[in-house]
Amino acid sequence: MRYTDRRIVDSYSGLFEGLSSLNKIELIERLSKSLKTDVKDKDKAFYKAYGAFSSDKSAEAIIKDIRTSRKFRKKQIDF
Repeated sequence: MRYTDRRIVDSYSGLFEGLSSLNKIELIERLSKSLKTDVKDKDKAFYKAYGAFSSDKSAEAIIKDIRTSRKFRKKQIDF
């Protein structure tokens, strides 16, 4: 375990000391459920978002719109 990971765990551990036993059990259950979440489910959710941007414009038209909407300032920066 890296130093930063250990510090994070120690910090959370300090927060848990003030919780009641029932709250700690609930926390353990939720952590256990989060560990059971399969990586494939996360991948599916990511790939499910593919194509979520819908437009009737072609890709070239969208690119042209983005490029023409850019605004640049011509300001000299002195160092």
